[in-house]
Amino acid sequence: MESTLGLEIIEVVEQAAIAAAKWMGKGDKNTADHVAVEAMRERMNKIHMRGRIVIGEGERDEAPMLYIGEEVGICTREDAKDYCNPDELIEIDIAVDPCEGTNLVAYGQNGSMAVLAISEKGGLFAAPDFYMKKLAAPPAARGHVDINKSATENLKILSECLNRAIEELVVIVMDRPRHKELIQEIREAGARVRLISDGDVSAAISCAFSGTNVHALMGIGAAPEGVISAAAMRCLGGHFQGQLIYDPEIVKTGLIGESKEGNIARLKEMGISDPDRCYNAEELASGETVLFAACGITPGTLMEGVRFFHGGARTQSLVISSQSMTARFVDTIHMFEKPKTIQLR
Repeated sequence: MESTLGLEIIEVVEQAAIAAAKWMGKGDKNTADHVAVEAMRERMNKIHMRGRIVIGEGERDEAPMLYIGEEVGICTREDAKDYCNPDELIEIDIAVDPCEGTNLVAYGQNGSMAVLAISEKGGLFAAPDFYMKKLAAPPAARGHVDINKSATENLKILSECLNRAIEELVVIVMDRPRHKELIQEIREAGARVRLISDGDVSAAISCAFSGTNVHALMGIGAAPEGVISAAAMRCLGGHFQGQLIYDPEIVKTGLIGESKEGNIARLKEMGISDPDRCYNAEELASGETVLFAACGITPGTLMEGVRFFHGGARTQSLVISSQSMTARFVDTIHMFEKPKTIQLR
């Protein structure tokens, strides 16, 4: 899978990032998201594969492109028999977020990126559009910290695993009213808190890389992004756990249904019989082969954002593979026309 799709999925996230970056700072998050979706879909439909979107932009009636259940790739065309050999056909599940951090793009803030994760059919958890309690931590803490423990307990464990004083630890938390008590507990335990407005996929992955000065992600964010984070963390050997949140009173946003009971019923319809189950990275991204790709739209901890020059653009991407056990940073110059200059750095 990696040798067949590796370069192509880089181009998928690159094209989405470039499209969104053209709307950076213009205050229009919906257009930035829309053009990223269109660019990602167009490039995926040029890949020799039969792909199915398991995490996307919504159900068919709510999103015209990259909706959950949509099929993408050359081998989904009506005339696919003329292009695809059934014996060589690659069938994959795809989780996408073409513009992770739309507000960040709209207001020219750091940390937005185009992301996707792929695995063989059935290899990614088809998360509902709910919220998810998340815990991400470095590889050294994998299996030691636990989402069921308090923040204070996990910080003590992190301190021991990383051989750092609690006061040296940095925990990323999304700046939301629901996290008021969590933030207070982290601070009282002695650790430092870095608040972010959006973009917790980047925050989770940053935990896996030494030198980012990010040691944990705690709190509640979107469930689909949790699966994408888990795919990357599984490949990197980092710790990731997620637990679905189906009670509207907990998140206080009104975005996940009108009632707790209705949400539980919806989960049962999706085959999730234990709504309180805690999933680890290997369960959320269970496929034999998992690939993750991201391209910075605006500058972030892991990657530079898209940088335009006369006649082209420069991107930086990250591709992580469970197959080759690699994390590759890819620096690409895109020449839209004959450029007058090509910026080295």
